[in-house]
Amino acid sequence: MDRYTPSEIEAKWQKAWADADVFKATRDGGKPKYYVLEMFPYPSGNLHMGHVRNYTMGDVIARYKMSTGHNVLHPMGWDAFGMPAENAAMASGGHPKDWTYGNIAQMREQMKPLGLSIDWSREFATCDPEYYGQQQALFLDMLASDLVYRKNAVVNWDPVDMTVLANEQVIDGKGWRSGAEVERRELTQWFFKISDMAGELRDALEGLDNWPAKVRLMQENWIGQSRGLQFSFSLINGPDGHDGVEVYTTRPDTLLGASFVGISPDHPLAKQLEADNPDLAAFNAECRKGGTTEEALEKADKKGFDTGLRVRHPFDTSWELPVYVANFILMDYGTGAIFGCPAHDQRDFDFATKYDLPITAVYLEAEDSAPDLQEAFVPPKSDKVFYAKGFAGEPVQTGDEAVEAAIAFCEAQGVGQGKTQYRLRDWGLSRQRYWGCPIPVVHCADCGVVPEKKENLPITLPDDVSFDIPGNPLDRHPTWRDCTCPSCGKPAQRETDTMDTFVDSSWYYARFTSPQADTPTDLAEAAYWMNVDQYIGGIEHAILHLLYSRFFARAMHITGHLPASAIEPFDALFTQGMVTHEIYQTKDAKGRPVYHLPEDVTDGKLVDGTEVEIIPSAKMSKSKKNVVDPRSIVEAYGADTARWFVLSDSPPERDVEWTASGAEATSKFLGRVWRLTQEIASSEAPQNDADQGLLRDMHKAIFEVTQGVESFGFNAAIAKIYGFVNALAKSKAGAQAKREAAKTLAQLMSPMTPHLAEDMWATLGGEGLVLHAAWPVADDAMLVEDTVTLPIQINGKRRSEISVPKDMPKEEVEKLVLADKAVVKALDGGTPKKLIVVPGRIVNVVI
Repeated sequence: MDRYTPSEIEAKWQKAWADADVFKATRDGGKPKYYVLEMFPYPSGNLHMGHVRNYTMGDVIARYKMSTGHNVLHPMGWDAFGMPAENAAMASGGHPKDWTYGNIAQMREQMKPLGLSIDWSREFATCDPEYYGQQQALFLDMLASDLVYRKNAVVNWDPVDMTVLANEQVIDGKGWRSGAEVERRELTQWFFKISDMAGELRDALEGLDNWPAKVRLMQENWIGQSRGLQFSFSLINGPDGHDGVEVYTTRPDTLLGASFVGISPDHPLAKQLEADNPDLAAFNAECRKGGTTEEALEKADKKGFDTGLRVRHPFDTSWELPVYVANFILMDYGTGAIFGCPAHDQRDFDFATKYDLPITAVYLEAEDSAPDLQEAFVPPKSDKVFYAKGFAGEPVQTGDEAVEAAIAFCEAQGVGQGKTQYRLRDWGLSRQRYWGCPIPVVHCADCGVVPEKKENLPITLPDDVSFDIPGNPLDRHPTWRDCTCPSCGKPAQRETDTMDTFVDSSWYYARFTSPQADTPTDLAEAAYWMNVDQYIGGIEHAILHLLYSRFFARAMHITGHLPASAIEPFDALFTQGMVTHEIYQTKDAKGRPVYHLPEDVTDGKLVDGTEVEIIPSAKMSKSKKNVVDPRSIVEAYGADTARWFVLSDSPPERDVEWTASGAEATSKFLGRVWRLTQEIASSEAPQNDADQGLLRDMHKAIFEVTQGVESFGFNAAIAKIYGFVNALAKSKAGAQAKREAAKTLAQLMSPMTPHLAEDMWATLGGEGLVLHAAWPVADDAMLVEDTVTLPIQINGKRRSEISVPKDMPKEEVEKLVLADKAVVKALDGGTPKKLIVVPGRIVNVVI
């Protein structure tokens, strides 16, 4: 082979790795283990360069750890359940299973040419019955441990698709797929008791030192700890069964500014009242068409309905407050009821203004100032403010100090109790969909809800379903739905809801430790491999996926499937940036945008000469066609080029723009390295004085590249390799020193460009695979510089430089400076006015 040919080199070394089964992970008590995992992909059918970047990062770490003597687990699987497969079946008339497994096969074939160090023997998809059957077993264990329960809950309901939608699937009040107006509907749903662990999950964030601070903050805010007061307003004229309205407030210090009490349209009191009040029933029905998130309610126009009921203020029995049903109150946060203090909350202010309710200031900005009631005054958390009307008559700090003082006062008066509460709600896992993990319970007329027996697992999905009718096909599949009760043997019906797909991805990291086990995990394997030492994935999963995974790890410990040491499953987390690309657009006859693939555009034009509009780079998106297929890059330039480029162009936490010119430049550089290796392998140059300088450069490269890899500074590590290659190419060192330096270069490049590195290693006479060679260690003595380069400035301008021993006396340095050609020429036979030597830094000559 007389030139760099990636297709030959990469096929050769991938076969060598496969033949030697080098990536198969097995327990080995004689080695430290290292578990590296990238968030596994959804099988959409197309790998793009964003995937390549993510998996290459993990591969660099995995290969580096193999070289440092670790026993590495690096698995891959597929997050395969979910609505896209069901939607594809609806559109094409096919089956979600066929669509999903077809896409998996396609993406696997796209992934393998990249040379990733994956143990493919551990591969699974979450739609494999072997996987979701163990998920069902885990569900039953969690049910037995009181970690799962059923209750009525208000959900987002799409009346066209006839399914519950997650909050993120509701866009501007409409279903993301159907476009139908989403309704709030009360259904019986299954829930995980994640809220019971809210405090623990929040407090444990402090120990996750190797997680990005922004991710920990996002989780902390989502869990949302608050301290407040829970108490009851007594009803003056309430209906039977309702003596009061229970309220939780984080601002008990504003109680004396209360103007009204608001309850959710789904509050039990609102439901009882609507039975005899058609106008209220209509109002509540309208409210239930709105969103169920705090954000959606906050943006909605504030509406209320005066129930006619009144409550007594807890500090003054003559003080009555009206009770409104309000559209901005969620039933599942707090108690589903609030009191409004319009003077100090803008939402309450807007509501009170709209319905002509009193606005009474509790706080003043300054002593003796008059309250400005044109808008709400939200007291600062740190500056002192003054009470206009409250529990004390002197200036106080607002925030925690005022809240705690109010709680203490109220408790002393017998008005409620202080309570710490969390924003985090229990996790509703029921989905009215076919393509998901069946919930393993049956409904029996005599026995109620009965868990399925484990020996009957997995409860597999039926294949003979159709999607020609909206809704869940499991509801209308009698041979699957109808069954016998596991308890009494009488006719019963299966639960037709399936599990939220977040469940599937919340424990896959544990299953990878023993993917063929006949229980959710093999404890011995889990105890050896867990925790995940390095987890890599997108920032978009920073909240729910990671939070649910942390909950599941705790639940799996409680149910005996993980050791106590694994309740925080991810020791280190890295969130990578996106790969972006320009968007190429033309317009159709109606002025609508038409997007074009990068391979269809040359010099800003299509094949037919039509000019395209070039839109600045954005995240790669199939809808905008600004995607780059890794197969075309591998075919044109090789996998090592794709890997090197996505690692080299910017820090890994930032976005990187894919450009054809960048890929071409990378390919040329790797070709240069290959040719340099061939030259060095055939060199017979004798040992000489340049050897020591090259070996010093080599040890500096070892030190700096190692630092870069260990800190995820892959671009910085690659920059050091570029410098080392230049030094090696220019060096006049002998053959032996050059061969040693080039073999080290192969090792340093091996995590990034493994195929080329193996070829270099073999060409240079390296023993075995470079993958198995011990990572080089820098010699500290070689990192110490014996000489220093001093720039020479003449009248303030740099004109020359000299290299001198670090400990050379100033007088000797001056002699060398005066003998320098540039200085001699400038002096022109004269002597300098001044000659200033700054040791180790610079020389100034003044003429």
